[in-house]
Amino acid sequence: MANNKSTAFFEAGSWYHRVRLLQDDGSTKYSKKGGFQTAAEAERSYREYDDAYKKACRAYHASASSTLELADYLIYWNDEIYSARAENTSRMLASYVLYDLIFPNMNQGIKLRYVNAEYLDALLASAAKACESAGNKCRELLNIALKDAVAQGYLSRNPVPDTKPYKRRKPKIRVLNQEKMRFFLEKASESKWYLEILLGLFMGLRKGEISGLKFSDFDMEKKTVRIERQITANPIVPKGQSKISEYQVIEKDPKTPNSCRTLRVPDAILDELNKRKVLTDMWKEMSGEAYIDRDYVSCAKNGLPHATSSFNTALTKLCKRNGLPHLTVHSLRHMYATILTEQGVPLVKVSALLGHSSIHTTFEYYCEVMDENERIINFMNDSFVAKGDNESV
Repeated sequence: MANNKSTAFFEAGSWYHRVRLLQDDGSTKYSKKGGFQTAAEAERSYREYDDAYKKACRAYHASASSTLELADYLIYWNDEIYSARAENTSRMLASYVLYDLIFPNMNQGIKLRYVNAEYLDALLASAAKACESAGNKCRELLNIALKDAVAQGYLSRNPVPDTKPYKRRKPKIRVLNQEKMRFFLEKASESKWYLEILLGLFMGLRKGEISGLKFSDFDMEKKTVRIERQITANPIVPKGQSKISEYQVIEKDPKTPNSCRTLRVPDAILDELNKRKVLTDMWKEMSGEAYIDRDYVSCAKNGLPHATSSFNTALTKLCKRNGLPHLTVHSLRHMYATILTEQGVPLVKVSALLGHSSIHTTFEYYCEVMDENERIINFMNDSFVAKGDNESV
């Protein structure tokens, strides 16, 4: 996806842009340059500096490729390249795969230029013993890293595609039958998380999307809601480590560009939304200045978002207390997609409703979850259809 965001910003009376400078040791120094009269001038200067930085990187990598070790390259790649473009959870996973799966099984000292499919097969076979998904995840990460190594001039070709593939673990999707679904909804209606449960089960929203909803996102007249943000826990992983030092709850853009979508909202959810608005207004009045009003639909009594684990914790307690199978927020989303698929909704529409980046993602998750003996029907109607800015999906 192309990045159309401006690289210029206004500060202290002039226009500035960020600068990356390659140091003698191969590290990158970040700075800024200002004094430009217009944003266009700053953006032109940014492109010149960026081109010079990339040229310097290519030259440095070419000279260093003869002595650079695989482990050192992977550390550099993870810290300086991958982390700059990856999602928070992807960065956390990459650090775990590198430091806890790949490095402990790597022959230290092997040069990057000598890495071949035979060596990687042995490395992956050893790493794959850790858990069911280890082989696949290690191979995926190495493929991305060595593909970048080719682009940077470290390698002439990427050997990972020649290695043995490892099966990707298929997600287990739990679907309640009609009787259990009715019982679950009955008990859920007694919970303070009832609105959030309905949003997951009957609109297929992700946990972060539910947490990021604001009252202003809803159009009560048109009975629609715009999904345009998520709340997520940002894991802080210090450089060179695989362990998380802390989490920060932050607001950010949705998971993929397709996740920005407008959905029609059932009347039952709008009714619960109105009840929630009355409740939050009461909290606001009782708390006074202590209430931090950010317009969140799902929030604590001080107006701030719940901890990111709170919803799943509440679901776990609800299911355990009532003898139901263990469900997560993602389970609700799975059931929503499964119900739609069983109702005969085309996969392309299910994909749009879920905000998947590709219809292939939807196919991988839901093409094999149908069970003729436990069909769930009569929960969906024509109002559960996503629509774009100009027309229905």
